[in-house]
Amino acid sequence: MNMTDPDSLLSARALTKKVASPEGELTILNDVSLSVKRGQTAAVVGPSGAGKSTLLALLAGLDEPTSGEVWLGDVELTGLDEDGRARLRNRQVGFVFQSFHLLPSLTALENVLLPLELSGVDHEIERAGEALAQVGLESRLHHSPRQLSGGEKQRVAIARAFVTEPALLFADEPTGNLDNNTGEQIMSLLFELNAAAATTLVLVTHNIAAAERCHCVFELAAGRLVSPEQSST
Repeated sequence: MNMTDPDSLLSARALTKKVASPEGELTILNDVSLSVKRGQTAAVVGPSGAGKSTLLALLAGLDEPTSGEVWLGDVELTGLDEDGRARLRNRQVGFVFQSFHLLPSLTALENVLLPLELSGVDHEIERAGEALAQVGLESRLHHSPRQLSGGEKQRVAIARAFVTEPALLFADEPTGNLDNNTGEQIMSLLFELNAAAATTLVLVTHNIAAAERCHCVFELAAGRLVSPEQSST
């Protein structure tokens, strides 16, 4: 039974991830515990190799920990099988990745339609079009990813992430493949849409300015949480 704060949407308890390597067993994450409340924005920061993306994958149920628990609301994610985790993600979780993860054979509209079709919702074409309009791409609905700039691709990815109205959104270095100016625009758009939808956001980033915009910052170093910090944002 989840005994965490009832306001907590996402919580991790003593997460540890170990992997085998030619040099022996490596500990990627070591005894990480954290909690993010509903509607909060949280940044995960730290140097390359600190375990940030591994932590995100565990929190999202994309990977399984060696030990520890992850709770999404009152459901223990780590207690579900792969199909159960996938069903929960489809209902409640959105993703924005550094490399966009758009299907190249589909148009912008079709890429945004995908999660709606998987969810079986009504008026999916209308909703997908509205989501693309929200990110300023109403004139790019029928363009394929190869016809879009990097910033436009990430806008499509953001529209796809928000279109199912997820309770929780994970963003893994969402501006990592963009120039500084475009990256700032995309980050501002992400925060604006997130605030409007009252979504809980977990952001993995090297961008200090973006981290400072979040309610809380979790700093990882060598697989350990070194300074969970509550900001006044």
